[in-house]
Amino acid sequence: MQHEIQYKPSYSLLVITLNPEESITGESGSMTYMEPAIEVKTAQRQKSFWGSLSLSLIGGQSFFVNEFTAVGTRGKVAFSAAPLGDIDTLPISEGKGFILQKSSYLASEQGIDLDVKWEGFTKGLFGQGLFMIRATGTGLVFINTFGAIDKHVIKPGEQLIVDNFHLVAFSESCSYVVRKFGGLKETFLSGEGLVTEITGPGEVFIQTKNIRELADWIWTIIGPRVQTKSR
Repeated sequence: MQHEIQYKPSYSLLVITLNPEESITGESGSMTYMEPAIEVKTAQRQKSFWGSLSLSLIGGQSFFVNEFTAVGTRGKVAFSAAPLGDIDTLPISEGKGFILQKSSYLASEQGIDLDVKWEGFTKGLFGQGLFMIRATGTGLVFINTFGAIDKHVIKPGEQLIVDNFHLVAFSESCSYVVRKFGGLKETFLSGEGLVTEITGPGEVFIQTKNIRELADWIWTIIGPRVQTKSR
């Protein structure tokens, strides 16, 4: 398998070239184009390689993935995400997995296990509609972000506090605590909500833009018009 990330950093497009019978897993709805040699199947990833058609997540959300396979000859398939931003790779090997936000997942190689039932997820620690996936195994995971990718390498004992809407991924080797930003008053007045306190060693990936803030800004423009028309 070969991969190329085109049009970095703001309008990134991931182009995968598959050899005959090779496959790549992609987040449902992320396919931009593909050649006729590519065959698509919808599946789920858990702690085994392939399961049934869909995976219902806690909170009523669903996580769908598609398997793209080159049949008979080489073929290309391209992926992109709705938010304007960057695409990067997370190399994963035995003992070096990552925890990543569901909305940041774009695609992964066949050797990657996507686990949505790990303990940190089932406890619902992240809240605010933010669901995390544990990626383990061997291979590459491709992530997309809203805005640019800000990568931090933190040493053992070093800490980084990240707003949950800016958090993209962090190494499984890190420990973390999710808490409110300041006291209850500060949480409401600051608009920050919940933050994740991450302790190294490991890597932390942050997105420079906040999709919630964009939605709030758009609503300040269209909200008064919608309310006026509804009267």
